[in-house]
Amino acid sequence: MSWSYFFHEDILMFIFRLFFALLLAGLIGFERELKNHSAGFRTHILVGVGACMMMLLSLYGFQTFMEEYDNVRFDPARIPSYVISGIGFLGAGTIIVNGITIRGLTTAASIWTVAGIGLVVGAGMYDVATVTTFFVLISLILLNKVEKEKLNGGPTFHITIKKDLQIHQLLSLFDQESLDIRSMDVKSLDGEQKRVIIQLEKQPGLNRSRLLAEITSIKGVEGCGHDYP
Repeated sequence: MSWSYFFHEDILMFIFRLFFALLLAGLIGFERELKNHSAGFRTHILVGVGACMMMLLSLYGFQTFMEEYDNVRFDPARIPSYVISGIGFLGAGTIIVNGITIRGLTTAASIWTVAGIGLVVGAGMYDVATVTTFFVLISLILLNKVEKEKLNGGPTFHITIKKDLQIHQLLSLFDQESLDIRSMDVKSLDGEQKRVIIQLEKQPGLNRSRLLAEITSIKGVEGCGHDYP
């Protein structure tokens, strides 16, 4: 086997496409790595480069065979379709279900997208791959901040009360202050106590110190604290 087998005229194109897939997949993986997700920098690179390699195999790996058997029909989309469907097992491994809370869906989607980017790069569609990567990074970085800003509520108050205190006495205080309640939970504690956890909607200009003082002034309230959003 001569060196010309390795250094043929297409080798630079193959190397460039694999490197370009590595670069784009690495950018998305780096963003996931910074946020400490289970599938980060290396996983995304492996998926992107592997998908690119499979596309190169599909496009160029069977040329000799096709030249020898020109009557055989070949579908170059078959291998890429298996890549996209087969990548699901990696995505499933990043999804964590805890009760009604589901985490990892975005990372699973990013792995699937990186596989698609790798295939597109392998096909030589660099412009499509670059624009897709840009849009993905915009959605992961900027839209994530917008989503958190919109979905996060206001401060959460943890109020310890005697069991004989009626909950509506607490709620009437929030009504008087025109404060909208986002969620409320009541838990029984040991002895004659209950804990009421109230999260408010975002309230610009809320005087938390004054509200804490008003809550603790209610007869039957034994303690109160709050978390910053």
